[in-house]
Amino acid sequence: MGNVLVLAEHRQGELRDITFEMLALAPSVAGALGGEVMVLLIGSGVDKMAEKIASYGLKVLVVDDPLFADYNSDKYQKVLSAVIDDYKPKLVMLGQTAQGVDLAPALAVEKKLPFVADIIGLDVEDGVLKATRQIYSGKVNAQIAFKPADTCLVTVREAAFEAPEPAGQGAVEKIDSPLKEDLDYRKFVEYIEAEVGDVDITQSEILVGIGRGLKEDKNLPVAEELAQVMKADLCGSRAACDAGWLPPDRQVGTSGKTVKPKLYLCMGISGAFQHVAGIKGAKTIVAINKDPNAPIFAVAHYAIIDDLHKVVPKLTEKLKELKG
Repeated sequence: MGNVLVLAEHRQGELRDITFEMLALAPSVAGALGGEVMVLLIGSGVDKMAEKIASYGLKVLVVDDPLFADYNSDKYQKVLSAVIDDYKPKLVMLGQTAQGVDLAPALAVEKKLPFVADIIGLDVEDGVLKATRQIYSGKVNAQIAFKPADTCLVTVREAAFEAPEPAGQGAVEKIDSPLKEDLDYRKFVEYIEAEVGDVDITQSEILVGIGRGLKEDKNLPVAEELAQVMKADLCGSRAACDAGWLPPDRQVGTSGKTVKPKLYLCMGISGAFQHVAGIKGAKTIVAINKDPNAPIFAVAHYAIIDDLHKVVPKLTEKLKELKG
C-alpha cells in the first residue's frame, strides 16, 4: 500500500501550522498511491494534540513518553526509523522548518531514502512519485522524479499549501517508543524564543507592503495611514528594509519571512522573484505600480497601474468615507 506518513510538528505545547499545511497535500498523494494518510505525533502529554489531528479524519500514531518532553532530533530519528520499518510508508513528509532541516537529512542517510527538500508540490504520474521544488533562487520550478524505492522522503515548504478544515473523527493509536533510555550524548538545555518585533507578520490577516517605489522615508506616513484604515500591518520588500524604512523583522521574501494573509496590498514593489516567493500563501494580492510591465502583476489578483503617490491617498480617503 502507498501510505503517506506525516510527522506532526509542535512547539511549546502547540501544533505548528506546517502540520496542517502538509495535510492539505498528503490525502491526494496517498489516494493516487492507493494508500492512506497516517500522522506521527511524538511528545509527552500530547493527548489533546492527537485529538485535534484526528479531527481531520486521519489515523494518528502517538508516541507519548517523558523522554520526548523536548525536541531532540536524535530521539525523533530513532522513532521515525522504527515506524518506517514497522509501517513501511511509501512517502514520509516533514516540514521544511528548523526541525525538519535538522532531522530529515540524517534520516535519509540512515535509511538510504530518496530525499527532496523544500518542495512546493507533489504528483503521482503512472505510479511514479514526482516532487516540485524551486531552483535558481525561485526562478525555475523543477519537477523531480524519485528513483524506485520502498520509501521516499520530502520536506514541505511552509505556507506553500492552505490548511484544510477538519473532516471528521479519525483514530488515535498509541505505539511503544523504541527508545528505552535517554541519550547522554545530546541533551536539551533550554528553549529560547526568538526575539520578534511588535508585530509577527507571518500571522497577520491583512498586510500593506511597501517597496522602492515609495522613494523615501518621508513618504512612509502615506502607507502607514492606509494600513491604519485597513487595520493592516505594515511590511516591505528587501529594498524598503535595507533603506531603513522598516525594521528587518518586517521584510517579506526569501531572505525575510513567508506570509499568508487574507489580503496583501503592495505598493511600489516591482515583484522580484525573491519577494514573490514570500507571498505565495496570500489569498488575495492587490498591486499598485506605475510600471505596466512590473513582474508583480503576474501574480496579483488585482492590478492598479498608476503612481502610488496619487492612488494611495485617494484610496485611503475613500476607505475612510466607507467606514464613516
